[in-house]
Amino acid sequence: MISEPSYLASRIVAPSIEKHFKNHIQNLGPTDWVDSSFIPSAQIIEAVIDTSFWASLRHEEGIPPKFSIVLLPPELVENPLVFEQSIRLTPKNITKLAPALSGPNIHLGVWFENDELMIWGTVLHISTLCFVLEVIEPGLMVIKHRRIDGFGKFINVAVLKGDDIKLVDEESLSLNDCPAILNSLLGMPLPKFQNDSVNVLIELAVSMRAHKRGGLVLVIPEDSFTWRNSIVHPINYPSNPTFTGISELMGQNAENRMDPYWQGSLKRMIEVVGGFTAVDGATILNDRYELLAFGAKVSRAESSFPVNEVITTEPVHGGSAVLMHPSQIGGTRHLAAAQFVYDQRDALALVASQDGRFTIFNWSNELEMVHAHRIDILLL
Repeated sequence: MISEPSYLASRIVAPSIEKHFKNHIQNLGPTDWVDSSFIPSAQIIEAVIDTSFWASLRHEEGIPPKFSIVLLPPELVENPLVFEQSIRLTPKNITKLAPALSGPNIHLGVWFENDELMIWGTVLHISTLCFVLEVIEPGLMVIKHRRIDGFGKFINVAVLKGDDIKLVDEESLSLNDCPAILNSLLGMPLPKFQNDSVNVLIELAVSMRAHKRGGLVLVIPEDSFTWRNSIVHPINYPSNPTFTGISELMGQNAENRMDPYWQGSLKRMIEVVGGFTAVDGATILNDRYELLAFGAKVSRAESSFPVNEVITTEPVHGGSAVLMHPSQIGGTRHLAAAQFVYDQRDALALVASQDGRFTIFNWSNELEMVHAHRIDILLL
């Protein structure tokens, strides 16, 4: 029998997560088949979250565990590692197995047997829509699922940190006039040509957060020259000719893109550009993801005015839009990003803070002001 959970947040959030998965299945297209019987009930979700929370607070040889749990039976998993004997899902057993999950994309496979949640083995590849729980650090958990098309970062459903619960709002008001990267992170469908480019930005955002030094990326139209009016000259590290590592890979045909070598090469190029963002100043890309410069200093254009107010939103249930001065969002990077977008209204600015916060700035024609989207909840 499933024991009574003692982590209150698991009980509060479980019904909303169950509803999310059920709604997601109902909205699938005719070719996106998923067996609804493999979507867990609120009771199962509650038990998995509760057990994972207490496991995250334990230590194995002085090290807190990091792990990921996939709720699927082994028959739905491609090439699973199946234990000869399943073991009960308990904080102690998770902690003992966690060191084996340190590699990328290794998950504990969990399903129920005779009304007990059991760890049956490990999962290396998730090929269907299912419940995934990842422990980032002690007390911090993310509930997520793969994309229907299977490519790119998983879609976050909820983030729990101790007693703090954040449910991602897919129908957030921030979706009005928002950049495509936010729509993609929320799982909204995009045209194929746009989705490929957006995946580059998402992976770049993940890379920027990973180095934990903070960073600022400015994305401008390929044919734009006015952006130079908002940059201090001479630019510290201009690229001449432009670095085209990402754009050359993105220009290859669809067949090549299915090759793991191509995917690995693209990830490597994105990590190279992500490394440049750790240098003080802005990294400047055009919308073909050609690197124009890094270490650039942003300055208000002579014909412009200081930006004194931006609207800030976060795509979570219960969140509301807030008007504030850009310096209240963060430090000098946020102020520089807001000013650049205010001056160059066809540009996009991505800001990573050292503490992991991530903000996208774009110009909203609907609101006629700079819109700051807090998206760190979507990047965990």
